[in-house]
Amino acid sequence: MDTTCEGDGRRSVGRSRRLIEDWIGIGAIALLTAATIFGRQTGQDAGRFMVFDIVVGVVAVGLVVLLGPRPVQSALALAVLAALSPAATPPSTVGTLTVAQRRPFKLAALIALAGAAGHLIQFLWRPIEGLNLFWYVVVDLAVHAALLAWGQWAQARRALLVSLRERALRAEAEQGRRVAEARTLERTKMAREMHDVLAHRLSLLATYAGALEYRPDSSPEKLAQAAGVIRTGVHQALDELREVISVLRDGEIDELPGGRPQPTFGDLDALVQESRDAGSAISYDAEVSAAETLPPATGRTAYRVVQEGLTNARKHAAGRPVKVVVRGRPGDGLVIELTNPGGNGVPAAPGSGTGLVGLTERVNLAGGTLDHGKTAGQFRLHAALPWPE
Repeated sequence: MDTTCEGDGRRSVGRSRRLIEDWIGIGAIALLTAATIFGRQTGQDAGRFMVFDIVVGVVAVGLVVLLGPRPVQSALALAVLAALSPAATPPSTVGTLTVAQRRPFKLAALIALAGAAGHLIQFLWRPIEGLNLFWYVVVDLAVHAALLAWGQWAQARRALLVSLRERALRAEAEQGRRVAEARTLERTKMAREMHDVLAHRLSLLATYAGALEYRPDSSPEKLAQAAGVIRTGVHQALDELREVISVLRDGEIDELPGGRPQPTFGDLDALVQESRDAGSAISYDAEVSAAETLPPATGRTAYRVVQEGLTNARKHAAGRPVKVVVRGRPGDGLVIELTNPGGNGVPAAPGSGTGLVGLTERVNLAGGTLDHGKTAGQFRLHAALPWPE
């Protein structure tokens, strides 16, 4: 169904309903005016002002129609008519209430005062039998004060409802914005995870390809084995690249693409062995007490630190030995240090240059510190992560 047509239909029905309600209200005012005209034709003046009152009543009811577009002018005219004839009393009362509902207090108070003055003038030349001037003034002022208060209260309530509705809409929009930001942040974090994995995979491929390039005299069996490893690595890299692209697409993401679990501290051994299988000379020294109590987030961060360090070593110092030291226990924290001789300045594989920047941010978010740089011809990567008791 066309929602635009449906919305137009609802608005049309709403306008028709309001129009019917307005005409019903005007009809009710006309009946009150007629009752007032005939009710005041008593005593010695019976029938004397009949025609005059009917004419004023018709004009006054006609002015009620103009209260919507011109409430102040129409209410003032009705106050003048109320001074001339009691037939204008019901329409003048409606005019005072309408202005009180739609205009500021000062202007509404002036209109209410004009209406009260008009009715006072009416009483002075057409008094009501059995009611003296004092009590008429009291009733007149009380009625117009009540109309003013009622109208101002209705205006304040309407403004409050509009304000609450706007606040609800703003809160809904803000909630939507926060959800969108959360999704974007989650996608960015996942993409960063996949970037680290992909960079690691491609650096391994570059290592194998470099070995084939510099050792063309290898036996056919070794060449075939290396080619098979490269082919498997390319397939894995393509799968991971597709996962990165899926992460960056718009839409909700409830889990890591591919359904694979996040790496943990216990996967460090497999990570180091994978690099050794690629031909890297790695010295791995790990002394970690009560590793099972290491927080999962800290373990993932430690894994990424070692992964980024090994990746950079393969890129910038291919064939050079790498030393990995991991120390830690609850209460003392977890310390990770990777050192390797500096390269010749020509990377084995291109990089974005932002891996260490993202790694520093990751470590900082985990509450740790990360230092890296060259000292005495050695590149050193040092990370310290918190490990509560």
